[in-house]
Amino acid sequence: MYTKFKPLQDRVLIRRIQVEEKTRGGIIIPDNAKEKPLEGEIVSIGSGKILDNGEIRSMQLQIGDKVLFAKYAETEVDINNEKLLLLREDDILGIIS
Repeated sequence: MYTKFKPLQDRVLIRRIQVEEKTRGGIIIPDNAKEKPLEGEIVSIGSGKILDNGEIRSMQLQIGDKVLFAKYAETEVDINNEKLLLLREDDILGIIS
């Protein structure tokens, strides 16, 4: 789906996971009060990190992984009329199983 965009080196392209618009009690949360979620699904990955000795360390992530990422680490990009996030692999905090 995103074959026209391949992240370079240790970068990953992520689709943010949507949050619930209601609380458990049924209160609707307005858009301006919502905090953007720090969870997403990987849609594309780069080839890996280039180490100081010139070797390439392959990515530990795979397309389809659901991940938690650091706040303010993302760069928002618009690809195929969809807002996606571009991050470095180091900014991924963990994989959600």
